[in-house]
Amino acid sequence: MSTFAKRERLLLADLLETAGPEAPTLCEGWVTRDLAAHVVVRERRPDAAGGALLKQLAPRLERVTAEFAAKPYEELIQLIRTGPPRFSPFQLKQVDEAANTVEFYVHTEDVRRAQPDWAPRELDPVFQDALWSRLERTARLLGRGVPTGLVLRRPDGQTAVAHRGTPVVTVTGEPSELLMFGFGRQNAAKVAVDGDETAIATLHDSKQLGI
Repeated sequence: MSTFAKRERLLLADLLETAGPEAPTLCEGWVTRDLAAHVVVRERRPDAAGGALLKQLAPRLERVTAEFAAKPYEELIQLIRTGPPRFSPFQLKQVDEAANTVEFYVHTEDVRRAQPDWAPRELDPVFQDALWSRLERTARLLGRGVPTGLVLRRPDGQTAVAHRGTPVVTVTGEPSELLMFGFGRQNAAKVAVDGDETAIATLHDSKQLGI
């Protein structure tokens, strides 16, 4: 049975292939070629991928990513489709699901929502629940640097506190949309935002959302 991560991986590869190497994405400064290189490096070059979190490794990450971005675009797409190397931890289903379900979903939407005629996907309830489960576990990490209190709420009333503080801003939407918001894609997320107007404006413009 296909896992969520595998499904989103193949969808991302298809979208990148259709869009071509120079299409816009929601990732600031990146076109599709850059996004594809990022995905490949993250899975295939752990010696460099740590630069996303460790400043000491950032120059290495930048260099290695540029090397992959210079490869033929079709090769990058095929590397995404085939997945990580044989002995990578990502080959384990549990690791793949935990590490890649949200990663591939968000990057798939980075490609889709950068297009002028995009429309929200119809996601099944099981997948929405899976995304919510991951959002609950990472909410405080995503919101750790925001300048306001932040509560994420599903339409059914379930909530996750992303940041404690005042004034409080409450963001309501399906888990898929809350993830987009929480990962810094505020302008592309289909959510309702409630709270103090100044706090909402501050949060909307914040560059501190996400990992």
